[in-house]
Formats: sequence, C-alpha cells, structure tokens
Amino acid sequence: MPSTATATQASTEKDFYRIGEVSRLTNLKPFVLRYWETEFPMLEPVKSASGHRLYRQEDVDLVLRIKRLLYDEGFTIAGARRHLRELNGASEADSGVSVSSAAAEAPAAQLLSRKMLLDLRDSLRAFLTLLERR
Repeated sequence: MPSTATATQASTEKDFYRIGEVSRLTNLKPFVLRYWETEFPMLEPVKSASGHRLYRQEDVDLVLRIKRLLYDEGFTIAGARRHLRELNGASEADSGVSVSSAAAEAPAAQLLSRKMLLDLRDSLRAFLTLLERR
C-alpha cells in the first residue's frame, strides 16, 4: 500500500508551470501569453528567483478562459478584460453583499442577449458562406 505522502502527492496537481508548459497545455505561443499578461492585470504569474514565469493552476485556468472569450466567443481584448472584471466583481458581491432581484436579473438578460447575438452571427456567417459558393 502506498504511503500517505505518496498518495497525497499523486492526487494533487502540479504547483507551478513554466511558460513553455502553459504554451503546450493551451496551444498558444509564449509571446501571446506574455502579451496577455500586459493586457489582463489579473493574469500575474509569479517570477522565480531566476526570472522565469511560473504559472499557478488558477493562472492556467484564466488563460484558457481568456482564450475562449477571444477566440470562441469573439470578444475584443478590451471586452474580455471588462467581462472578466465584471465576473470578479459579481463573485465578490456574491460572497457577502446581498443584491436586489432586479440587479441579479440584469446579468442573466445580458448573457441571454449575448448568446442570441452570437447565434445570429454564426447563422449569418453560414448564410454568407452559402451565398459565396454560388
């Protein structure tokens, strides 16, 4: 039977990832990751004593979230930054302060409107593709 320390080490994820590892995990070039660090203040990998960037699991998750917003959902960098700030503000508000029902419904309506616009955009792109083939 494995020791408790070995079982604990095997069950936990790696503490830090270097930029090359994050690049491979996220399928992004390292220069993109470095650029995003300048554009998204909440993306702050720690620096080792030798100056290497060390990403925590939360940083890797944030990179994947940014990638989804920019590449899949069509956000601009400024829009993705604003969206992430709003999400962080909402999670902070949820932790202690009660929100009125009207304020709570607004983000849901915005998400629904955004989804409808994204679906409309995809439909228009498909229609345009069909027209271009003729």
